[in-house]
Amino acid sequence: MISQHSYFQQCLPAIQQLHIHTNFTKEQLLQKDFLIRQENELSMYYSPHNDYINPDAHIVIAGITPGWFQMKTAFKQCISSLSQHHSLEEVLYETKKAASFSGTMRVNLIEMLDQCGISKAMRINSAAELFASQRDLLHTTSILKYPVFYKGKNYTGHQPPIERSSLLSRYAFEVFPQELKEVTNPCLIVPLGKAVEQVLRKLACKPSLSRHTYLFGFPHPSGANGHRKRIFEEHLNEFTETVEKWAANRKS
Repeated sequence: MISQHSYFQQCLPAIQQLHIHTNFTKEQLLQKDFLIRQENELSMYYSPHNDYINPDAHIVIAGITPGWFQMKTAFKQCISSLSQHHSLEEVLYETKKAASFSGTMRVNLIEMLDQCGISKAMRINSAAELFASQRDLLHTTSILKYPVFYKGKNYTGHQPPIERSSLLSRYAFEVFPQELKEVTNPCLIVPLGKAVEQVLRKLACKPSLSRHTYLFGFPHPSGANGHRKRIFEEHLNEFTETVEKWAANRKS
């Protein structure tokens, strides 16, 4: 299902100008054709991988914002799919599948989800299947739908805080909840990192989003997060219990 808040059609002519075999540079993608908004030292650019929404998902994994690596991967896949004359829905689905939490982050994330008992709860062999053959069970997203950069570097959720920016607040507290409403099942929602958790703790009180179960305290799976393993191990029993309760409620 294609997101209502999509810039895809607007950006399509510029996307079609890009060459399929390019190893994209920031100069090629962080340019005016893909610029959505600028606010002081923040800039938000279009990337085609968060425009596909899976309304049938049972698990939602939410990051802060797509980073440069994800953006580059998304554009490569999008151009490849367009060159094969796939439908718009297919293009955006394939782009999401290729780019969401790609790289070492996905490897770490799969390992952490397996340790929490998610594969057992979903009756699959490994959480890796959520990114492959069982993709229909998963919706991946970001509370800031499109890539945000602060002084040209990946925005991490802290500088500036989301609530001090009208641009970031609008995406986190208006656009993102609208997206979650499209998902019909009571989901297990996994917020990656503290900034995402803070937003979701506020949104979880809303009647339309209170039906979901939230895995609060889950550390960001980035390799750059030096405290990841310690924090994860400290909360592992809690995570396992939350997943078991959610799985039991699904069956009842």
